[in-house]
Amino acid sequence: MKPRDIIAKAWTLTKKGKQIRRWGFLHSFFRTLLNAKLFFFQSWLAYSYFILKDPIGFGEMETVLWHNTPHWFSISIIVLFLTLLVVELLFPHMARGAIIGLAAKSYKKEEVKGGLVLAIYNFFPLFAVHEILVLSGITTTITLCSLSLRYGGVAGPIACIILLSIWIVSTIIEFFWIFTEEAIVIRKIGIGKAIRQSVKLVLSYLGHVVFLLLLLFVIILRIVANLLMLILVPAIVLAFGLLFASFMPPFISYTISSLLGIVIIFFASYLLAYLEVFRQTVWTITYMELCKEKELDIIDIESAITPTEENEVDA
Repeated sequence: MKPRDIIAKAWTLTKKGKQIRRWGFLHSFFRTLLNAKLFFFQSWLAYSYFILKDPIGFGEMETVLWHNTPHWFSISIIVLFLTLLVVELLFPHMARGAIIGLAAKSYKKEEVKGGLVLAIYNFFPLFAVHEILVLSGITTTITLCSLSLRYGGVAGPIACIILLSIWIVSTIIEFFWIFTEEAIVIRKIGIGKAIRQSVKLVLSYLGHVVFLLLLLFVIILRIVANLLMLILVPAIVLAFGLLFASFMPPFISYTISSLLGIVIIFFASYLLAYLEVFRQTVWTITYMELCKEKELDIIDIESAITPTEENEVDA
């Protein structure tokens, strides 16, 4: 299948796959929620570190919340925050397993069902693969760099350089592992074998320049969209929070701005769900098509021997 056919087929499956998009929405919602919080915290840290020259410490946000809102509200928000943090870190891996499995079923014209089973049974291997290259995530790297600058002292900048170097290497490795998740979900094979198969497929078909460029374009498009959401969502919420705080009590202004942020993230996640499902479906179809091809390191000797030559060998 040609690259443009894969792109077209993936978009068709994305538009008609309502069940797949539901999982894509949940994936995008919790991922965007986590990224928005990380961006907000890192922005506050950068402002306090570079502008105020007095970096904030752990518990600073909780302290501000405790002194400016009713205590029952503060405790509820902190418990909700910690609960959501766990869900945001774990659930996207479950959703990815469901998206890959349902997309593969849709492509093979099977009944698109069993998303919850696919999510649960593929969670641990997908989570393990992600954690192996945990520093390939830009948000994780930025968080660790900020911790290094805050508590590393003189060694902080050196630690940041090391972390950024590891991020670059991890990103390159992640490119060769691009089919690992599909191999785990579709073929039900172990992590090590899935990684080897992914590397082999990428190396075998690396010469398909147009093919890879189109796929990379999909990734870049998703990254740009995520970065826009990452910047716009917290900025809008912060702007409204400051606006409301200028003429409202802190409790009311924080409540309104938080609810507004949830609504914005909800609609942003709805749009990102299409992009997430489309991106993942492209890789799923690509993996299934490449698996149909003959492996380039296997030489079929038997088919190369003619009947006459076989008789001569037997004689």
